[in-house]
Amino acid sequence: MTEALVYLSLGSNLGDRTANLKAAIAALPSANFQVQKVSSFYETEPVDYLDQPWFLNCVVEGETNSQPINLLRALRAIESQLGCKKAFAKGPRLLDIDILLFGDLSLDAPELQIPHPRMLERKFVLAPLAEIAPQLRLPQWSGNVSEFLSKTPDNSSVKRL
Repeated sequence: MTEALVYLSLGSNLGDRTANLKAAIAALPSANFQVQKVSSFYETEPVDYLDQPWFLNCVVEGETNSQPINLLRALRAIESQLGCKKAFAKGPRLLDIDILLFGDLSLDAPELQIPHPRMLERKFVLAPLAEIAPQLRLPQWSGNVSEFLSKTPDNSSVKRL
C-alpha cells in the first residue's frame, strides 16, 4: 500500500493529561505512523457525557502505509500499553485515539468509520484540525475544515493552551 495522509484525534481527561498525549504521540511510530504535524493542545469541555473532568485534545497529521483496520488495531494497542481502560463509551479516559481521516478513503465497517462520523460536529476536533490543516476538504464535503469550524453549532468551550 502507498503512503496515506492520515489525521488522528487524541484526547485525555484523567491523570497527567499533557503527559498522556505526549506519550501517545511519541508511541505513534510504533504503529507505523510517521508524525508530520501536531496541533497545539486544547482544553475542552466534555461533550455527550458531561459529568467528567475536562479534556486535553489535539490532532496529529502523519503518514502510514498500513491498512486502516491495522492502524486502528495498532492505535488500540498504544492505548492499552499506556494504561487506558474505557469504563464506558464517552466516559473518562486516560487516552483516546481516533482516526479522523485516512487519505480520501470512505469506509463504513462495524469497528471503523472513515471519515469519523461525528468529526464535523465537534469543536474539540475541528479547532485543532483547522490549526494544522485549515484548507483541508474532502470531495463529499461542502467546505473546508475552517469553514466547518466557523459554522459549527457546537458551543462547548475549546481553549488553545
